[in-house]
Amino acid sequence: MLEESVSLRMWKRFVQEGVIDSARINKRITESWHRCKSSRVNPYAGTGQVVLAGDALKRQQENSRLLLELALPQIDRLSPFIHDVGMIALVIDPEGYVLSMRGEKRALHDANAINFVEGVRWTEDEVGTNAIGTALLAKEAIMVNGTEHYSVASHRWSCFAAPIRDDSGSLLGIIDVSSPVERSHPQTMATVMTLAYSIEQAWMKQRQQDELELLQRAMILPGEGQRPIIFCNQEGRVVYASADIRKRIANWTNLRRHEVAEYGFFEARQAPLFSERHPGLIGWVIELATSDAGFARMFVNRSSSFRFQGEPGTSAAFCNVLRELERIAPTDGNVVIYGESGTGKELVAQAIHDNSPRREGPFVAVNCGAIPRELMESELFGYVEGAFTGARRRGYTGKLAQANGGTLFLDEIGEIPAAMQVALLRVLQERKVTPIGSTEEHALNIRVIAATHRNLRQQVSEGSFREDLYYRLHVLPVALPPLRARKEDIPLLIRHYCHKNGYQLDLPKALLDELIAYDWPGNIRELYNAVERLRVLPRGDWKRLLCDVMQAGADHELRPQARQSIQQPSFYEADSLCYREQLERQTIVQALEKSGGSASVAAELLGIPRSTFYRKLKKYRL
Repeated sequence: MLEESVSLRMWKRFVQEGVIDSARINKRITESWHRCKSSRVNPYAGTGQVVLAGDALKRQQENSRLLLELALPQIDRLSPFIHDVGMIALVIDPEGYVLSMRGEKRALHDANAINFVEGVRWTEDEVGTNAIGTALLAKEAIMVNGTEHYSVASHRWSCFAAPIRDDSGSLLGIIDVSSPVERSHPQTMATVMTLAYSIEQAWMKQRQQDELELLQRAMILPGEGQRPIIFCNQEGRVVYASADIRKRIANWTNLRRHEVAEYGFFEARQAPLFSERHPGLIGWVIELATSDAGFARMFVNRSSSFRFQGEPGTSAAFCNVLRELERIAPTDGNVVIYGESGTGKELVAQAIHDNSPRREGPFVAVNCGAIPRELMESELFGYVEGAFTGARRRGYTGKLAQANGGTLFLDEIGEIPAAMQVALLRVLQERKVTPIGSTEEHALNIRVIAATHRNLRQQVSEGSFREDLYYRLHVLPVALPPLRARKEDIPLLIRHYCHKNGYQLDLPKALLDELIAYDWPGNIRELYNAVERLRVLPRGDWKRLLCDVMQAGADHELRPQARQSIQQPSFYEADSLCYREQLERQTIVQALEKSGGSASVAAELLGIPRSTFYRKLKKYRL
């Protein structure tokens, strides 16, 4: 039996008093405990609450079908060891759902006692510090033994987890091996990391074979010479182009699918291609057509060479922004982009980079609001091998160094904690970065573009944002108009989105008028979400369509005049809630029902931050 690395007494002291001896506890465990306490995870519970079953679980498994197909044979090869020692092996998707659980019968029985079963969502928000949930957040291998778990339900367990990534570094899922503490084995961590590596290698081999099959299918396509056609892999990159495309686009290889529009084409038809070796998708064949309307996006004016990957529309508000971007892009000054959520701040940042002298360098985007505060230092600065327990082998190159020679885009800069503001200011002043655990400084040559929906000047006056950092970043400010200030662009934005995704969507004029009349508080992101829903709903009467959109769980009100066609919810209180508030409250109730009462899962279902969700719960007294 392994000794517990954290005593029960220390756990009780932290739970009751919030006091922790960081010198005696793994850094990742310390960070996780603090997150759990801030999120008000119940330390005296910890059994699984959100469990998918039946068709819901099958859909979740289908979303990660290839991961399961590659992972399960690797696990089966180790099954004698897993059964002999008394363990269970699990495959988990990026959302934290357990897709597969195999192992020794007694261990499975013990796991079932705390609802640690297939379909359960085993994240920090749900059950506190655990190897699976903490590895998802830290994006690195981790082990959690006994009372290192934040919740008592898992105190009898020893768990080892490692992330599985694709060749671009994106998270595919988590592999985990767990057992009751008394059956833990000293070689388990090595076993888990070997499993993760084997699955990653199998994934890359599968992708290479898929791309080879895609190319072979492209070579034998009949009539290739008569039609402009491209073949794209699953990541949306062009792997083959017909002769006329190759003549018109010199650098067509590895071009992104949506970038083809910049050369005067749009997608006329598309078809998915499935493998003959397995039942999965391997890519897309897309027939293109030339656009008389000039889909080559050389915007601002007809003679300009300014490249913008999105749809600029015709509104004066956004044309003014494009003219401003054309002046800003060739300079090397830092930029702050101000705009409401969903206005396209990253797209504008990309346009500045694409039209700058740094266009051949990397464009690295970081969402400061999505990175846990405890992980932000390692994410930005990187670390060397052995910098801390659980550090990646060969270390990690931070986002600052990744952007060297190019542009670093810091989205939601207003969310960056005070300590990181100081560190970032020093980097911008000295143009040097030192990875965690290293004494060696590396020269840095980057342009910083920051973005925020907050008022940074007000944050400075309130003391939550450093004034010196504000002036270091606020050299070239850009303000993006909300969608309600450029409503004439809505039809063009819808057309652009449909062309980019290969959708055939003919909207009746009456429906289009309703969409234009709505104020879109979620801006372009909300508009595109609505297009996605409209695309899959029946094409019946447009009023019924509007009703279906609203009742499907969207928090959109398309137009006040549409209210007569929609039955008032049973909780309608004319004196207290306006109609939009009624719809919002109903949406929240439905999300809570779907999530089994979990506020964090409901917030994810609605696509809003937990802080916003809790504020709305209080507002509607839920």
